Amino acid sequence: MMVDGILISSLSVDDVSILNSKGNIMAKMKAAMAAVLVMEKEGITTAFGVPGAAINPLYAQLRERQSITHILARHVEGASHMAEGYTRAKAGNIGVCIGTSGPAGTDMITGLYSASADSIPILCITGQAPRARLYKEDFQAVDIETISKPVTKMSVTVREPGLVPRVFQQAFHVMRSGRPGPVLIDLPIDVQLAEIEFDIDTYEPLPVYKPAASRKQIEKALEMLMSAKKPLIVAGGGIINADADALLVEFAELTGIPVIPTLMGWGTIPDDHPLMAGMVGLQTSHRYGNATMLASDLVLGIGNRWANRHTGSIDVYCKDRKFIHVDIEPTQIGRVFNPDYGIVSDAKAALELFVEVAKEWKAKGMLTNYSEWVERCQERKSLMLRKTNFDNVPIKPQRVYQEMNSVFGRDTIYVSTIGLSQIAGGQFLHVYGARQWINCGQAGPLGWTIPAALGALASDTTKTVVGLAGDYDFQFLIEELAVGAQFNLPLVMVLVNNSYLGLIRQAQRGFEMDYCVQLAFDNINVDDHNLKGYGVDHVQVVEGLGCKAIRVSDPNKINAALIEAQKMAKEHRVPVVVEIILEKITNIAMGTEINNINEFEDIDCRHPAGTEGLVAAGLLE
Repeated sequence: MMVDGILISSLSVDDVSILNSKGNIMAKMKAAMAAVLVMEKEGITTAFGVPGAAINPLYAQLRERQSITHILARHVEGASHMAEGYTRAKAGNIGVCIGTSGPAGTDMITGLYSASADSIPILCITGQAPRARLYKEDFQAVDIETISKPVTKMSVTVREPGLVPRVFQQAFHVMRSGRPGPVLIDLPIDVQLAEIEFDIDTYEPLPVYKPAASRKQIEKALEMLMSAKKPLIVAGGGIINADADALLVEFAELTGIPVIPTLMGWGTIPDDHPLMAGMVGLQTSHRYGNATMLASDLVLGIGNRWANRHTGSIDVYCKDRKFIHVDIEPTQIGRVFNPDYGIVSDAKAALELFVEVAKEWKAKGMLTNYSEWVERCQERKSLMLRKTNFDNVPIKPQRVYQEMNSVFGRDTIYVSTIGLSQIAGGQFLHVYGARQWINCGQAGPLGWTIPAALGALASDTTKTVVGLAGDYDFQFLIEELAVGAQFNLPLVMVLVNNSYLGLIRQAQRGFEMDYCVQLAFDNINVDDHNLKGYGVDHVQVVEGLGCKAIRVSDPNKINAALIEAQKMAKEHRVPVVVEIILEKITNIAMGTEINNINEFEDIDCRHPAGTEGLVAAGLLE
């Protein structure tokens, strides 16, 4: 076709778009190209995936544009978790994972569930059989639209080529609006290949909808806070999603109200801030955090969901205290229990108003002085600790976290998933900033740590990213380490190996059994009698995947190994695994209620008179 003497078939998409902006022709392109161009306009620069026959048309356009870096996963579930890690690592990021039809889509379901549960926007794109072959049991043709709907905000198989750019536009709008979450777009191969007319030059992302609190609502909440004697702020992951951690700290400092971060909100206030009062819960909690919650009389929750591992039973958690709940999702308020006052609002919008009103009230002398309450919270924080300085061989896990705190800097980003390693990490590690604790809070799929950590690191390879995994979590998607080697992602992985499904073994104590949870076996290829019974030789596997590994059996060598691992990662630009051989059975502190935590190991009570002194001082109310 000739237009103004120019052969259109020889032009790139950019050239055609330029002509279109002059009003000469309408841009024509494959629908798959329109999808790539929309992603570019929406700020996508990185994607994780595994190509296949049904998604090759999209990959052809990615290859032509060369605008989106593609990281090849070894398992499509791994790609979905990489996308999660990428989103969680930086405000504004949206991770993209791509797979072919059939099992690629079903492999992504766990990642979609994890993202949906934690309000994380990721975009999953799947290939599909031709439209004429749908519902005819074609090869690798599965109704992924229906399968994924319960774990997405939007799931659609695009049946009209002209809809492709608009479905992608809507997907980004949906992911970012209200409570964030994932979207799946399923593209039949003939839809991808079809030619459509689309003007990318004038494309604009749709405005994002976020509900905002009114001044009247904030004033009422602040009145309730100021009437309390021992108020707390529970800071949830919604504050991190809203990029509002600085506002939270400002509001806490203005009012002098201590902050309890949830596991998903850990890092919203630095661990060493005077108003950081500890975490609360049945597992990932601090002794002083639980004690402070039990002493409080009013709680303001912002961007949190009152998860059961944070609250325990509602009877104990809510007894003798009032609650205000601020959340972006209307149906989240009252879902677990009915608060005394609820506000539907984006966390950032609410905190901006909280800060504005608090400043005005402070200038008028209308804020209550909570210095005595803060002092009591700080006393608990300094006195009610757990012991970490063990010299046992095999190594006790508590010592590992002590050394991690010593070696890794304040800007370290920790990534963890589930199990005793994650629970102990929550109890003993220190986190100093938002997005420096990346954790799948609700779903907890084994295998998540390695790919999520790689995704987080892919967002910014200058950051120090440290993965923390138990041996079973590590083995689930261990092949993804090869992705780090191939794409030069210098991850440091701390592998705590007790050759057990440790959390399940501990849970089985209530059934008086230790059944089907042992990962140990005598490895015929291991000569060291101290290691032979630990089963998988992780060092050999890691090195076979193109990475580096260090094994530690002496607690006094953990520190040096962690320092060396960082040097090796920077030098070789590949993941480095530090495997620490633990004692096989360690029970980590947890319980059935926040006032009934079983401390299996020695505590570190720093009151001169011990627990009795804490009681006498009124610190265990």
